[in-house]
Amino acid sequence: MPPGAVAKIKVAVQTRQDPNFLIIARTDARTTLGLDEALRRAEQYARAGADILFVESPESEDEMKKICSTFDLPCLANMVEGGRTPVLSREELQSLGYRLAIFPAAAFLAAGAAFESIYRNIQETGSSVGSQTPLYPFNKFSEMMGFDWVARFDSEH
Repeated sequence: MPPGAVAKIKVAVQTRQDPNFLIIARTDARTTLGLDEALRRAEQYARAGADILFVESPESEDEMKKICSTFDLPCLANMVEGGRTPVLSREELQSLGYRLAIFPAAAFLAAGAAFESIYRNIQETGSSVGSQTPLYPFNKFSEMMGFDWVARFDSEH
């Protein structure tokens, strides 16, 4: 176990000031040390007061179900397209016992596909005009990036 991992969770629990602040305890032991060791570590994190358990990289739905059925705490699933863990729907995850899921890679993988598609179109046709790749409206993108705030700041200073 990483030195001090349980102690860090205990300190976080003891110093928590907002009851809405949830402590997620993650173990990456599954990949290198096996599922049993990952479950042992997660159990220690649960006893230390973690609110949510995150056992990274289960390699099958059976492992995912075992993780969730082992604990009375909510478990978090990390859905990474192309990773070791099967990417499942909300309903499938709930049926296995998961209460939370994150999809940290989906947006940048989609962006990568869009980059490849639009630049291939530009290379082949010499323009973005007529591309089948949907383009986000420039004014919405500018707003999302805060460019309106920058323009107001510049005009006031």
